[in-house]
Amino acid sequence: MKAVAILMAALLLLPSCSNQTTVKEAPGAIWQAQLLGGKGQESGFSFNTQFGFNGNGSLTFGNFQFINFDSGSSCFPFSGELPTGSLTNFNFDQTTLAVTATFAFTVESGGNSLTLTGPLVAVASETGQTGNNTITLTSGSVTGDWMFTGGGTPAGCSDTLTGSFTMTMSTT
Repeated sequence: MKAVAILMAALLLLPSCSNQTTVKEAPGAIWQAQLLGGKGQESGFSFNTQFGFNGNGSLTFGNFQFINFDSGSSCFPFSGELPTGSLTNFNFDQTTLAVTATFAFTVESGGNSLTLTGPLVAVASETGQTGNNTITLTSGSVTGDWMFTGGGTPAGCSDTLTGSFTMTMSTT
């Protein structure tokens, strides 16, 4: 019985000994998104954003800007709110340097919500560190679905609509 307890304790320690992967973006990386579908004010959303990767799967946004922003007719009376997002099901292939993950992104403003979800596919460079791997994404894209949920502000923005999107990383 004592041997089983020692074996179980050793198995619990194994995950803490494995290498943790830290993900970074290439310096100056900007993600550009184009959304297709929708109708009227609730269509044609496009934006640029920059974000960083946290160790817990969440994303930290440092910049976000609608490209087609028109404060008089947009369903996003955008006043500087930053989106929230996450990467889950992260996988890094050390042989090919391919990175895959499930990407989720939400921006809310004026009672309206825009959510994007889809698979992230990227290429990374790897920098090994003692007991820790740091990878830097050098290119990447996300292709998936978006959903707009309107809260009615401004008038006419109360539908729930869906469409597809493509987001691509570019470096300056």
